[in-house]
Amino acid sequence: MKLLLDFLPLILFFIAFKGAEGNPEAAAAFATQHFGFLVQGGVVGPKEAPVLLATVVVMLATLAQAAILKVRGQKIDLMLWISLALVVVLGGATIWFHNETFIKWKPTGLYWAMALTLWLSLAVFGKNLIQAMLGAQLKLPDAIWATLNRAWVLFFAAMGVVNLYVAYNFSTSAWANFKVFGVTGLILVFTVAQSVYLGKHLPPEEDKP
Repeated sequence: MKLLLDFLPLILFFIAFKGAEGNPEAAAAFATQHFGFLVQGGVVGPKEAPVLLATVVVMLATLAQAAILKVRGQKIDLMLWISLALVVVLGGATIWFHNETFIKWKPTGLYWAMALTLWLSLAVFGKNLIQAMLGAQLKLPDAIWATLNRAWVLFFAAMGVVNLYVAYNFSTSAWANFKVFGVTGLILVFTVAQSVYLGKHLPPEEDKP
Protein backbone atom coordinates (compact mmCIF):
# COMPACT_ATOMS: atom_id res chain seq x y z
CA MET A 1 0.00 0.00 0.00
CA LYS A 2 2.78 2.41 0.94
CA LEU A 3 4.71 1.58 -2.26
CA LEU A 4 1.63 2.35 -4.36
CA LEU A 5 1.11 5.60 -2.46
CA ASP A 6 4.75 6.58 -3.04
CA PHE A 7 4.50 6.03 -6.79
CA LEU A 8 0.96 7.37 -7.22
CA PRO A 9 1.89 10.96 -8.21
CA LEU A 10 4.38 9.70 -10.82
CA ILE A 11 1.89 7.20 -12.27
CA LEU A 12 -0.89 9.78 -12.46
CA PHE A 13 1.45 12.36 -14.02
CA PHE A 14 2.37 9.89 -16.77
CA ILE A 15 -1.24 8.84 -17.42
CA ALA A 16 -2.46 12.45 -17.57
CA PHE A 17 0.40 13.52 -19.84
CA LYS A 18 -0.01 10.65 -22.30
CA GLY A 19 -3.78 11.00 -22.35
CA ALA A 20 -3.60 14.72 -23.12
CA GLU A 21 -0.76 14.22 -25.60
CA GLY A 22 -2.98 11.88 -27.61
CA ASN A 23 -5.61 14.60 -28.10
CA PRO A 24 -3.95 17.99 -27.54
CA GLU A 25 -6.80 20.10 -28.95
CA ALA A 26 -9.35 18.62 -26.56
CA ALA A 27 -6.81 18.82 -23.73
CA ALA A 28 -6.21 22.51 -24.45
CA ALA A 29 -9.94 23.25 -24.45
CA PHE A 30 -10.42 21.34 -21.20
CA ALA A 31 -7.45 23.04 -19.54
CA THR A 32 -8.59 26.49 -20.66
CA GLN A 33 -12.14 25.91 -19.43
CA HIS A 34 -11.26 24.45 -16.03
CA PHE A 35 -7.83 25.86 -15.21
CA GLY A 36 -7.59 29.01 -17.31
CA PHE A 37 -7.77 31.14 -14.17
CA LEU A 38 -4.44 29.63 -13.06
CA VAL A 39 -2.69 30.47 -16.32
CA GLN A 40 -1.20 33.77 -17.40
CA GLY A 41 -3.47 35.06 -20.16
CA GLY A 42 -6.22 32.58 -19.30
CA VAL A 43 -5.71 30.40 -22.40
CA VAL A 44 -3.89 27.09 -22.72
CA GLY A 45 -2.58 26.09 -26.14
CA PRO A 46 -2.43 22.53 -27.53
CA LYS A 47 1.36 22.41 -27.29
CA GLU A 48 1.55 23.10 -23.56
CA ALA A 49 -1.76 21.47 -22.54
CA PRO A 50 -0.38 17.95 -21.85
CA VAL A 51 2.34 19.05 -19.46
CA LEU A 52 0.11 21.65 -17.79
CA LEU A 53 -2.66 19.14 -17.12
CA ALA A 54 -0.15 16.53 -15.94
CA THR A 55 1.36 19.15 -13.63
CA VAL A 56 -2.04 19.94 -12.12
CA VAL A 57 -2.60 16.22 -11.58
CA VAL A 58 0.78 15.63 -9.92
CA MET A 59 0.27 18.64 -7.63
CA LEU A 60 -3.13 17.33 -6.50
CA ALA A 61 -1.78 13.77 -6.15
CA THR A 62 1.16 14.87 -4.00
CA LEU A 63 -1.14 16.95 -1.80
CA ALA A 64 -3.47 13.94 -1.49
CA GLN A 65 -0.50 11.71 -0.65
CA ALA A 66 0.47 13.95 2.27
CA ALA A 67 -3.17 14.31 3.37
CA ILE A 68 -3.75 10.53 3.39
CA LEU A 69 -0.68 9.96 5.57
CA LYS A 70 -1.80 12.73 7.90
CA VAL A 71 -5.34 11.36 8.24
CA ARG A 72 -3.99 7.86 8.90
CA GLY A 73 -1.76 9.25 11.64
CA GLN A 74 1.44 8.29 9.83
CA LYS A 75 4.57 10.39 9.77
CA ILE A 76 5.18 12.51 6.67
CA ASP A 77 8.89 12.10 6.03
CA LEU A 78 11.24 14.93 5.07
CA MET A 79 11.52 13.88 1.42
CA LEU A 80 7.76 14.05 0.94
CA TRP A 81 7.68 17.55 2.44
CA ILE A 82 10.47 18.58 0.08
CA SER A 83 8.71 16.95 -2.87
CA LEU A 84 5.47 18.71 -1.96
CA ALA A 85 7.20 22.09 -1.71
CA LEU A 86 8.98 21.59 -5.04
CA VAL A 87 5.88 20.44 -6.89
CA VAL A 88 3.79 23.34 -5.56
CA VAL A 89 6.39 26.03 -6.35
CA LEU A 90 7.75 24.66 -9.63
CA GLY A 91 4.42 23.23 -10.74
CA GLY A 92 2.71 26.52 -10.01
CA ALA A 93 5.35 28.36 -12.06
CA THR A 94 4.93 25.90 -14.95
CA ILE A 95 1.18 26.46 -15.01
CA TRP A 96 1.23 30.24 -14.63
CA PHE A 97 4.03 30.92 -17.12
CA HIS A 98 3.08 28.18 -19.64
CA ASN A 99 6.63 26.92 -19.22
CA GLU A 100 7.39 23.22 -18.78
CA THR A 101 10.99 23.94 -17.76
CA PHE A 102 10.01 24.59 -14.15
CA ILE A 103 8.35 21.21 -13.54
CA LYS A 104 11.24 19.46 -15.33
CA TRP A 105 13.53 20.78 -12.59
CA LYS A 106 11.43 19.12 -9.87
CA PRO A 107 13.05 15.64 -10.06
CA THR A 108 16.51 17.21 -10.04
CA GLY A 109 15.64 19.32 -7.02
CA LEU A 110 14.40 16.22 -5.19
CA TYR A 111 17.42 14.09 -6.14
CA TRP A 112 19.85 16.80 -5.05
CA ALA A 113 17.92 17.32 -1.80
CA MET A 114 18.27 13.59 -1.09
CA ALA A 115 21.99 13.67 -1.86
CA LEU A 116 22.51 16.73 0.32
CA THR A 117 20.50 15.24 3.20
CA LEU A 118 22.51 12.00 3.16
CA TRP A 119 25.81 13.87 2.96
CA LEU A 120 25.05 16.46 5.64
CA SER A 121 23.59 13.90 8.04
CA LEU A 122 26.87 11.99 8.08
CA ALA A 123 29.35 14.86 7.60
CA VAL A 124 27.78 17.31 10.05
CA PHE A 125 25.67 15.24 12.46
CA GLY A 126 27.55 11.94 12.30
CA LYS A 127 24.39 9.99 11.44
CA ASN A 128 24.42 7.55 8.55
CA LEU A 129 20.83 7.48 7.29
CA ILE A 130 21.42 4.42 5.11
CA GLN A 131 22.64 2.54 8.19
CA ALA A 132 19.68 3.84 10.19
CA MET A 133 17.28 2.42 7.60
CA LEU A 134 18.98 -0.95 7.03
CA GLY A 135 21.09 -1.51 10.14
CA ALA A 136 18.47 -3.64 11.87
CA GLN A 137 18.50 -6.16 8.99
CA LEU A 138 22.20 -6.08 8.08
CA LYS A 139 25.28 -6.19 10.27
CA LEU A 140 28.12 -4.46 8.46
CA PRO A 141 31.31 -2.61 9.43
CA ASP A 142 31.03 1.17 9.72
CA ALA A 143 33.37 1.58 6.73
CA ILE A 144 30.93 -0.34 4.51
CA TRP A 145 28.00 1.77 5.69
CA ALA A 146 30.02 4.90 4.92
CA THR A 147 30.74 3.58 1.42
CA LEU A 148 27.05 2.86 0.85
CA ASN A 149 26.14 6.34 2.01
CA ARG A 150 28.65 7.89 -0.42
CA ALA A 151 27.36 5.70 -3.22
CA TRP A 152 23.78 6.91 -2.69
CA VAL A 153 24.94 10.53 -2.48
CA LEU A 154 26.78 10.19 -5.80
CA PHE A 155 23.88 8.29 -7.36
CA PHE A 156 21.30 10.94 -6.47
CA ALA A 157 23.64 13.75 -7.53
CA ALA A 158 24.20 12.02 -10.88
CA MET A 159 20.46 11.38 -11.33
CA GLY A 160 19.82 15.10 -10.95
CA VAL A 161 22.29 15.83 -13.73
CA VAL A 162 20.90 13.09 -15.99
CA ASN A 163 17.35 14.42 -15.53
CA LEU A 164 18.46 17.88 -16.66
CA TYR A 165 20.33 16.42 -19.64
CA VAL A 166 17.20 14.60 -20.81
CA ALA A 167 14.98 17.60 -20.07
CA TYR A 168 17.07 20.01 -22.14
CA ASN A 169 18.09 17.70 -24.98
CA PHE A 170 14.94 15.70 -25.69
CA SER A 171 11.24 16.36 -26.16
CA THR A 172 8.87 16.66 -23.24
CA SER A 173 7.32 13.35 -24.28
CA ALA A 174 10.72 11.64 -24.16
CA TRP A 175 11.41 13.25 -20.78
CA ALA A 176 8.09 11.93 -19.41
CA ASN A 177 8.98 8.42 -20.62
CA PHE A 178 12.41 8.70 -19.02
CA LYS A 179 10.89 10.00 -15.79
CA VAL A 180 8.86 6.79 -15.44
CA PHE A 181 10.79 4.03 -17.18
CA GLY A 182 14.34 5.34 -17.37
CA VAL A 183 14.56 6.42 -13.74
CA THR A 184 12.94 3.19 -12.54
CA GLY A 185 15.43 1.16 -14.58
CA LEU A 186 18.43 3.10 -13.28
CA ILE A 187 17.30 2.74 -9.68
CA LEU A 188 16.79 -1.00 -10.21
CA VAL A 189 20.26 -1.43 -11.72
CA PHE A 190 21.85 0.58 -8.91
CA THR A 191 19.98 -1.41 -6.26
CA VAL A 192 21.06 -4.73 -7.78
CA ALA A 193 24.68 -3.52 -7.93
CA GLN A 194 24.43 -2.48 -4.30
CA SER A 195 23.04 -5.90 -3.35
CA VAL A 196 25.96 -7.61 -5.08
CA TYR A 197 28.38 -5.34 -3.21
CA LEU A 198 26.67 -6.04 0.12
CA GLY A 199 26.75 -9.79 -0.53
CA LYS A 200 30.54 -9.67 -0.59
CA HIS A 201 30.72 -8.02 2.84
CA LEU A 202 28.06 -9.84 4.84
CA PRO A 203 29.30 -11.93 7.78
CA PRO A 204 29.51 -15.69 6.97
CA GLU A 205 26.46 -16.55 9.06
CA GLU A 206 24.31 -14.15 7.04
CA ASP A 207 25.51 -15.62 3.76
CA LYS A 208 24.04 -19.01 4.66
CA PRO A 209 20.52 -19.83 3.44
